[in-house]
Amino acid sequence: MDLGIEGNAALVSASSSGLGKAAATALAREGANVVVNGRDEERLDAAVEDIREVAEGEVVGQPADLTDPDDIERLVQRTVDEFGGLDHLVTNAGGPPSKPFSETTDEEWYQAYDLLVMSVVRLVRESVDHLEAGDGGSIVSSTSHSVKEAIDDLVLSNSVRMGVIGLEKTLSRELAPDVRVNAVMPGAHETDRMVYLIENAVEQGRFETYAESEEAWTDDIPMGDLGSPAEFGNVVAFLLSDRASFINGESVMIDGGDARSNL
Repeated sequence: MDLGIEGNAALVSASSSGLGKAAATALAREGANVVVNGRDEERLDAAVEDIREVAEGEVVGQPADLTDPDDIERLVQRTVDEFGGLDHLVTNAGGPPSKPFSETTDEEWYQAYDLLVMSVVRLVRESVDHLEAGDGGSIVSSTSHSVKEAIDDLVLSNSVRMGVIGLEKTLSRELAPDVRVNAVMPGAHETDRMVYLIENAVEQGRFETYAESEEAWTDDIPMGDLGSPAEFGNVVAFLLSDRASFINGESVMIDGGDARSNL
């Protein structure tokens, strides 16, 4: 299926690794011009080179700390300056620390909110005029499976990411019909973040080995394995495209059927 996004301008935050990189790769492969973002410039440069190997559009990197409003302003402006506008925005951010409620400090709560919610607020605020100026902009916010079904020892992700879903639903009504807004809720995928969570569970004594910890994540997934980041990226690219033109205000699970909730 031709997604019809060739030549469009896209910005993907926190895209130098993991699922953000997968989304940027999928967009670039479809011919979109993509700005890739990360804090670590060495990792960012490497990601840009990787994506360029499969890209049909242009790919550039822009470093930014998503908790810094000035960095976010520069990130959006770089996209507009580089490509003459902005058609698609993917909001994404790294996960907060893994720990239970009893060990989580006030500072960590505020940091998680700043990273996971305020980064989306600021990215949309800086982007919305540019998205509305085109032929029909679109936003996808990447959150987590934990929004739908809480995960042990991820109290920050379980709690704070729900704010992004409320924001996404509100924006889908306020910005339509000029801009569509949706969210994705990824489950367990083969990323560095997943490795961290598996190893952290072993360090906390919940499992004796890495293999046992990994099995706890995959055992209940009907598809039988961790997800491929590429599969995640394809869903994001579709939701951003005109092929999904009547999908708005939705939160889409990408978890291989892991969640047991009916809705």
